[in-house]
Amino acid sequence: MSADTTAPITGTPATTSAAPGPSGVGRGRRRRSRTPIVAVTAVAVAAAAGAAAVVGLGSRDAGTAASGGLPPATAKITRQTLVDSQTFDGELGYGQTHTATLRAPGTITSLPGTGSQISRGKPLFTVDDAKVVLLYGQLPAYRTLAPGVSGSDVKQFEKNLSALGYSGFTVDEDYTSATATAVKQWQEDLGLPETGRVELGQVVYADGAVRVDSLDAALGDPAQPGKAVLTYTGTARVVSVSLDIDDERLAKPNANVSVTLPNGKEVAGKIADTETVIENNNSGGNGGSSPVTRIDVTVTVADPKALTGFEQASVKVAFTADERKDVLSVPVAALLALAEGGYGVELVEGTTTRIVAVDTGLFAAGRVEITGAGLSEGATVGMPK
Repeated sequence: MSADTTAPITGTPATTSAAPGPSGVGRGRRRRSRTPIVAVTAVAVAAAAGAAAVVGLGSRDAGTAASGGLPPATAKITRQTLVDSQTFDGELGYGQTHTATLRAPGTITSLPGTGSQISRGKPLFTVDDAKVVLLYGQLPAYRTLAPGVSGSDVKQFEKNLSALGYSGFTVDEDYTSATATAVKQWQEDLGLPETGRVELGQVVYADGAVRVDSLDAALGDPAQPGKAVLTYTGTARVVSVSLDIDDERLAKPNANVSVTLPNGKEVAGKIADTETVIENNNSGGNGGSSPVTRIDVTVTVADPKALTGFEQASVKVAFTADERKDVLSVPVAALLALAEGGYGVELVEGTTTRIVAVDTGLFAAGRVEITGAGLSEGATVGMPK
């Protein structure tokens, strides 16, 4: 597993991992991205150096003067923004694919072209020269709609009928004779038999307009219920990232992220959707498999024009788990283990030094947030050689 090691700069996410102390720095489907580039190496090395510093300088009592002269090296207490961030591989494309299947028998008589975009009320394909129409909604069609039928699927259909400009009925959960009258007009406009009923297989629901990703059937194929006809995606360009379940804390809906394109340009993004996916892992041996839980994350970019020229490409996505603004920090290696417990730093004041107890906060890219009496920006602290 490779790692990025970006230094923390005010206003710029620093690639890190949060941790409780210097010797133990903690970490913090899309099926096409399998190896996250988790940027924690610099922090782990820094934390190890901090542990070495503790061993080298020994235990101290807070408030006592250091013996043996001045420390071999020094560093400054700085005021800055620390960011706990991790970077993963992502894929720029059109997001998750879905499959449109047949629900009624017949023969496939027309298909759209790969890459074509289809919006509400337009046909996805035809069976026996009858149009199968795309409508918007999250609930799949599962039954025939006719007068006397009630339910949330009725309301979803009536919302689409109204959005297409048909009227004379109330958008609710009841399929009435008024709904049937509007449906007959809709069917006439589509060149379908005017039955006033919406047969199973006459419509396909998607979240919005779709882009045809691939065709799974050919003209003239027999249309058997359950047969896959085509796969589709959304029409917007998005970035897909697959995270381990251990990194779920990073997948916060609407959280801001940074996307680095193949040309090195960074663009702002936002987490638009997350989905927990359980996959079978066939590496269990003896032909067995064990389930693996992953978090599929969909990211949208703030400036779609920045994606011009990249149809599909590998990108890097930096997720921010935590951030501390305007805090005092020192290198992790400056921390000392105190005899009475906890941590401190060795303040260098001219030709003398003294040990000051500190409380630690966020660890970020080799630095740690500190608070304590007598600490100030620009002060000097001891460091190991």
